[in-house]
Amino acid sequence: MRNLIDFIVRYSSWFVFVILVTISLVLLCEHNPWHHHLYLSSAGRIGTGVYELSSEINGYFGLKSINADLQRRNASLEAEVIRLRNEIDRYAEAVYADTMKLIEPLQPYDFIIAKVINNSISRPYNYITIDRGELDSIRPEMGVVDQNGVVGIVNLVSPHYARVISLLNPNFRLSCKVKGNDAFGSLVWDGKNHNEALLEELPRHTIYNVGDTIITSGYSAVFPEGIPVGIVKATERTIDDNFFTLRVSLLTDFSRLSNVRVISNKYIDEIKSIEDNSNENDE
Repeated sequence: MRNLIDFIVRYSSWFVFVILVTISLVLLCEHNPWHHHLYLSSAGRIGTGVYELSSEINGYFGLKSINADLQRRNASLEAEVIRLRNEIDRYAEAVYADTMKLIEPLQPYDFIIAKVINNSISRPYNYITIDRGELDSIRPEMGVVDQNGVVGIVNLVSPHYARVISLLNPNFRLSCKVKGNDAFGSLVWDGKNHNEALLEELPRHTIYNVGDTIITSGYSAVFPEGIPVGIVKATERTIDDNFFTLRVSLLTDFSRLSNVRVISNKYIDEIKSIEDNSNENDE
């Protein structure tokens, strides 16, 4: 208390000065309209500046909590997007399978959905591995397609997995035709581009145009007729005058294979039995 009294006594002249200046300003502003207006304007500006500074300071210190809340919201939204994408994929697969089953030429066929776990596109002989096998009713010589077109044919099977000869394999030849035309040839990969293949041995009388769709011919128990394969890109040179070759842009993007459908023909055993008996009789 004594220290406070000593401090007041020591600086009493300054306190008196401040008090007098304050009284003078109050009297000046009260009795002079111009000074009163100036005082109110200045006080308003000062108060506004103080409020703005206070708001900025509070906002700055609140950024951490705001950022954390945004991170939580973003994480929640990302999880929701992933969930919705998975739902859309499942619905799309179900709709595709149901639609394929309703098409008349495909009635003898069932479809087994599988996921690609290994795939090559740059080797001379390319293969694909899927996560379905014997326990899922997968057998050799079953056709494989995706949502765009033909992928390949199963050649090796284990209990849980299967290997597929890719369309990008010269050992795989697929009977195809130009849509709207009954003449057919053999589609084979020439090893040059994973987006293209050649339709060989097509009769000269075949009518086609660049941009026409190439589809499976149906002359096989593996693939039903009418599955899209590619689009006619150009005519290739050939030394045979009776046939010609078309370069085809493949519809399936082999660099982005994910989910595929394995085609199961309900009558494959019956068809093979008839064909085997016919061959034996011919001999």
